[in-house]
Amino acid sequence: MLLLHGFPSASHMFRDLIPELAGRYHVVAPDLPGFGMTEQPARSAFAYTFANIAKVIGRFTEVLGLEKFAIYVFDYGAPVGFRLALAHPERIAAIVTQNGNTYLEGVSEAFAPIQAYWNEPSQANRDALRGFLAPQTTLFQYTNGVPDPALVSPDGRNLDDFYLARPGNDEIQLDLLGDYKTNVALYGEIQAYLRNRRPPVLAIWGKNDPFFIPAGAEAFKRDVPDAEIRFVDSGHFALETHAREIGAAMRDFLGRRVG
Repeated sequence: MLLLHGFPSASHMFRDLIPELAGRYHVVAPDLPGFGMTEQPARSAFAYTFANIAKVIGRFTEVLGLEKFAIYVFDYGAPVGFRLALAHPERIAAIVTQNGNTYLEGVSEAFAPIQAYWNEPSQANRDALRGFLAPQTTLFQYTNGVPDPALVSPDGRNLDDFYLARPGNDEIQLDLLGDYKTNVALYGEIQAYLRNRRPPVLAIWGKNDPFFIPAGAEAFKRDVPDAEIRFVDSGHFALETHAREIGAAMRDFLGRRVG
């Protein structure tokens, strides 16, 4: 089981999920380049695009000898994981998407400032996105839509803020926010993959996510009619409050659909 994290986090977001899976599955949770404990090469040496990050993770799976695996995709992990599936569909045993979007109807209005940068990549529009890197935004991502924010440990968001504060990381993150438009451009190709290959899909989402809304989960049934759609009463980082429930749903799903 390959767990692929999102922005602005790293593999530590899976700290409660891994014990739910490790007794039955070989679980691998890398940090993406520029995130967590993985190296942060200079932008002059490594172009921070989702295509390049997917190539790194793809090679990572090959070095580990992962010939067939299920993927868990969340946020930024979705465009990385789906690129792996497009490159080597025969390697993907199943897909679990937790607020990992690949449909236009799943994109909320919260993306408007980012879309403005896509449409006009000026310095002013780039600078307007710096608020996405602020601690108060990290806090918002972790707690918005959570019925009881007191249930959310401060550990995850504080570690995220630590990594975001590293010298040069802000420009890396702005590069990726700008490059996210390539993921939207790939939606049609990903949907064709889902439609033609029909991998087992579990879409289990925090239903109160302000960024990737429930319609994005429901849309998977359009291309994979037997996709299983479930919602938990949480926000974007649903594992912070529902790791046990999500882990149980994954064990059930994988046990029935993969073995």
